[in-house]
Amino acid sequence: MNYQKPPQAQRPQSGVDPQALRAGPPRLLCFNKPYGVLSQFTPEGRWQGLKDFIDVAGVYVAGRLDADSEGLLLLTDDGKLQARIADPRFKMEKTYWVQIEGVPQEAALEQLRRGLRLKDGMTQPARARRLETAPVLWPRDPPIRVRQNIPDCWIELIIREGRNRQVRRMTAAIGHPTLRLVRAAIGPYSLESLQPGEWKEVPRH
Repeated sequence: MNYQKPPQAQRPQSGVDPQALRAGPPRLLCFNKPYGVLSQFTPEGRWQGLKDFIDVAGVYVAGRLDADSEGLLLLTDDGKLQARIADPRFKMEKTYWVQIEGVPQEAALEQLRRGLRLKDGMTQPARARRLETAPVLWPRDPPIRVRQNIPDCWIELIIREGRNRQVRRMTAAIGHPTLRLVRAAIGPYSLESLQPGEWKEVPRH
């Protein structure tokens, strides 16, 4: 399977129907979204857009990822698959590796597992565990801000929801602000060996 990182993608010409350009079965792309890139093709302000990395016509994001978060983003030209991935009703698990400030006690992780109250209501129970060693990742650009007198650690958090900035709000609610957030997997799809800015086409599960 070839990994591709186009230098500067070109969008379809105006007036061209992307669906008309599609040939063959529906497509599904896994993309390792770098920090500072929006989950949309058009750039906005200081943030880059997906058009700088992906030159595939007619694909759309299935499940967004904040500009200041990194990791797996799925794109497809199949509307039904897009809805199944993005809609919380289908409860597709999303796995995050989260670098947090401080070292949480088991009681704090248990709050995440039981569900906790945010401003927009209770979260669903999550799976949460502390990672004994940090995941092997690329350096972030820009690097996170580290305070010398405060330790940090990594946790794995698996949720089935997709509220706005939910993971960051959950870790803040237990007293451990998020320093870095990487989405490692969505359901059966994972980053594997993709580097930031790289994408690959994968078969549907």
